[in-house]
Amino acid sequence: MRDDLVEIGLPSAARGRAIAALAAACADGLELGPAADPDAVRAALVALPGVGQWTADYVAMRALRDPDAFPAADLGLRRALAVDGRDATTREAERRAEAWRPWRAYAALHLWQGLGDDAALAPAAATAAVA
Repeated sequence: MRDDLVEIGLPSAARGRAIAALAAACADGLELGPAADPDAVRAALVALPGVGQWTADYVAMRALRDPDAFPAADLGLRRALAVDGRDATTREAERRAEAWRPWRAYAALHLWQGLGDDAALAPAAATAAVA
Protein backbone atom coordinates (compact mmCIF):
# COMPACT_ATOMS: atom_id res chain seq x y z
CA MET A 1 0.00 0.00 0.00
CA ARG A 2 1.15 3.48 -0.76
CA ASP A 3 1.01 6.08 1.99
CA ASP A 4 2.16 8.73 -0.50
CA LEU A 5 -1.41 9.13 -1.78
CA VAL A 6 -1.56 12.02 0.71
CA GLU A 7 0.61 13.92 -1.74
CA ILE A 8 -2.25 14.08 -4.25
CA GLY A 9 -4.37 16.06 -1.81
CA LEU A 10 -5.94 13.44 0.45
CA PRO A 11 -6.41 14.66 4.01
CA SER A 12 -4.58 11.77 5.68
CA ALA A 13 -2.41 8.71 5.19
CA ALA A 14 -5.28 6.63 6.57
CA ARG A 15 -7.53 7.84 3.75
CA GLY A 16 -4.79 6.89 1.27
CA ARG A 17 -4.55 3.41 2.75
CA ALA A 18 -8.34 3.02 2.51
CA ILE A 19 -8.30 4.01 -1.16
CA ALA A 20 -5.39 1.65 -1.83
CA ALA A 21 -7.27 -1.19 -0.08
CA LEU A 22 -10.39 -0.45 -2.15
CA ALA A 23 -8.35 -0.43 -5.36
CA ALA A 24 -6.78 -3.77 -4.42
CA ALA A 25 -10.21 -5.25 -3.64
CA CYS A 26 -11.53 -4.09 -7.02
CA ALA A 27 -8.44 -5.54 -8.74
CA ASP A 28 -9.19 -8.81 -6.94
CA GLY A 29 -12.74 -8.86 -8.31
CA LEU A 30 -14.93 -6.66 -6.09
CA GLU A 31 -17.66 -5.44 -8.44
CA LEU A 32 -19.01 -1.94 -7.82
CA GLY A 33 -21.53 -1.78 -10.65
CA PRO A 34 -25.32 -1.91 -10.65
CA ALA A 35 -25.31 -5.68 -11.28
CA ALA A 36 -23.48 -6.38 -8.00
CA ASP A 37 -25.24 -7.72 -4.90
CA PRO A 38 -25.61 -4.66 -2.63
CA ASP A 39 -25.45 -6.64 0.62
CA ALA A 40 -22.31 -8.51 -0.44
CA VAL A 41 -20.63 -5.28 -1.57
CA ARG A 42 -21.52 -3.53 1.71
CA ALA A 43 -19.99 -6.42 3.68
CA ALA A 44 -16.86 -6.38 1.53
CA LEU A 45 -16.49 -2.61 1.85
CA VAL A 46 -16.83 -2.43 5.64
CA ALA A 47 -14.26 -5.23 5.91
CA LEU A 48 -11.69 -2.90 4.33
CA PRO A 49 -9.57 -0.74 6.64
CA GLY A 50 -10.91 2.79 6.89
CA VAL A 51 -14.26 2.08 5.23
CA GLY A 52 -17.31 2.45 7.43
CA GLN A 53 -21.02 1.87 7.13
CA TRP A 54 -21.74 5.38 5.80
CA THR A 55 -19.35 4.86 2.88
CA ALA A 56 -20.72 1.39 2.16
CA ASP A 57 -24.30 2.69 2.14
CA TYR A 58 -23.39 5.68 -0.01
CA VAL A 59 -21.59 3.45 -2.54
CA ALA A 60 -24.63 1.16 -2.58
CA MET A 61 -26.87 4.15 -3.24
CA ARG A 62 -24.81 5.80 -5.95
CA ALA A 63 -22.65 3.17 -7.66
CA LEU A 64 -24.84 0.11 -7.18
CA ARG A 65 -28.05 2.06 -7.73
CA ASP A 66 -29.64 0.35 -4.73
CA PRO A 67 -32.95 2.16 -4.29
CA ASP A 68 -33.13 1.08 -0.64
CA ALA A 69 -29.66 2.19 0.51
CA PHE A 70 -29.82 4.70 3.34
CA PRO A 71 -26.70 6.12 5.01
CA ALA A 72 -28.42 6.70 8.36
CA ALA A 73 -25.27 7.98 10.07
CA ASP A 74 -25.06 10.93 7.67
CA LEU A 75 -25.14 14.24 9.56
CA GLY A 76 -27.25 15.91 6.87
CA LEU A 77 -29.87 13.18 7.02
CA ARG A 78 -29.88 13.21 10.82
CA ARG A 79 -30.24 17.00 10.74
CA ALA A 80 -33.08 16.81 8.19
CA LEU A 81 -34.84 14.37 10.52
CA ALA A 82 -34.37 16.63 13.56
CA VAL A 83 -37.15 16.89 16.11
CA ASP A 84 -37.44 19.97 18.33
CA GLY A 85 -34.06 21.24 17.14
CA ARG A 86 -32.24 18.03 18.11
CA ASP A 87 -30.59 16.03 15.32
CA ALA A 88 -31.87 12.49 15.04
CA THR A 89 -29.49 9.78 16.17
CA THR A 90 -28.37 7.17 13.67
CA ARG A 91 -30.71 4.67 15.30
CA GLU A 92 -33.64 7.12 15.10
CA ALA A 93 -32.89 7.82 11.43
CA GLU A 94 -32.80 4.09 10.69
CA ARG A 95 -36.10 3.57 12.52
CA ARG A 96 -37.85 6.42 10.72
CA ALA A 97 -36.49 5.33 7.35
CA GLU A 98 -38.06 1.87 7.70
CA ALA A 99 -41.38 3.36 6.54
CA TRP A 100 -39.76 4.32 3.22
CA ARG A 101 -38.63 0.83 2.23
CA PRO A 102 -37.85 -0.14 -0.51
CA TRP A 103 -37.14 3.44 -1.67
CA ARG A 104 -34.99 4.86 1.13
CA ALA A 105 -32.27 6.12 -1.27
CA TYR A 106 -34.82 8.39 -2.89
CA ALA A 107 -35.90 9.60 0.55
CA ALA A 108 -32.24 10.37 1.35
CA LEU A 109 -31.88 12.42 -1.83
CA HIS A 110 -35.08 14.28 -0.99
CA LEU A 111 -33.92 14.98 2.56
CA TRP A 112 -30.51 16.22 1.37
CA GLN A 113 -32.20 18.45 -1.20
CA GLY A 114 -34.42 19.88 1.52
CA LEU A 115 -31.46 21.07 3.57
CA GLY A 116 -31.49 24.25 1.50
CA ASP A 117 -29.09 26.68 3.17
CA ASP A 118 -27.42 23.76 4.93
CA ALA A 119 -26.32 22.38 1.57
CA ALA A 120 -22.80 22.01 2.97
CA LEU A 121 -24.19 19.08 4.97
CA ALA A 122 -25.38 17.28 1.85
CA PRO A 123 -22.99 15.16 -0.20
CA ALA A 124 -22.26 16.97 -3.46
CA ALA A 125 -23.56 14.05 -5.48
CA ALA A 126 -26.94 14.26 -3.77
CA THR A 127 -27.86 17.25 -5.88
CA ALA A 128 -27.43 15.21 -9.07
CA ALA A 129 -30.21 13.08 -10.45
CA VAL A 130 -30.13 9.39 -9.62
CA ALA A 131 -28.39 7.66 -12.52
